[in-house]
Amino acid sequence: MPADLLPCIELETAPHPTASVIWLHGLGADGNDFVPIVPELKLPQALAVRFVFPHAPVRAVTINNGMRMRAWYDISGADLTNRADLGGVRQSQAQLEALVEREIARGIPAQRIVLAGFSQGGAIALYTGLRHAERLAGIMALSTYLISPDALAGEATAANRSVPIFIAHGTADPVVRFQWGEASKRLLEAGGYNVEWHDYRMEHSLCFEEVEAIGAWLPKVLRS
Repeated sequence: MPADLLPCIELETAPHPTASVIWLHGLGADGNDFVPIVPELKLPQALAVRFVFPHAPVRAVTINNGMRMRAWYDISGADLTNRADLGGVRQSQAQLEALVEREIARGIPAQRIVLAGFSQGGAIALYTGLRHAERLAGIMALSTYLISPDALAGEATAANRSVPIFIAHGTADPVVRFQWGEASKRLLEAGGYNVEWHDYRMEHSLCFEEVEAIGAWLPKVLRS
């Protein structure tokens, strides 16, 4: 693997994958976090998918007293406006773009690549996917929010104006407030984006019903 690419865990559901899902973990976790979910998705046997689970870089996180942990960007405030360090966001955007380019180099076209993530990882998936120059298969944003919503109209690419976007959020989420996720959904819908919204009675996590919904959505967006 080239030195500039993030280290990743990979899992293929069948030989010779024809689609890829790049799935970013949340703050303080690592690429192992969502590996066990892949078999629970119960994807069709005919759909050969390469799941790529990168490890975020280790950095100091201000809101956690400067503790060093895996993070896609620094968080300096508990409020939505000051939550994301844009320098770190753009660095992670570039790292995710490099992983997309590697999948393309391995024979997976952009239109068969899904960018996915949970919490911080979902924020980066949304930020990157809406700005990506080529049409993607979809964006999956779990328990997260839209970074720099005021800049989206000027920075979004035409290629992904109609990309399918799966958003799910827990109504009792104490970490990324439900209202933030709901507001992000409304802003995207107002901009004409193709959003599939799900909410669940849970906190900052995934639930069985959500995994089922993801398992139903992925084959739809990765249909040949």
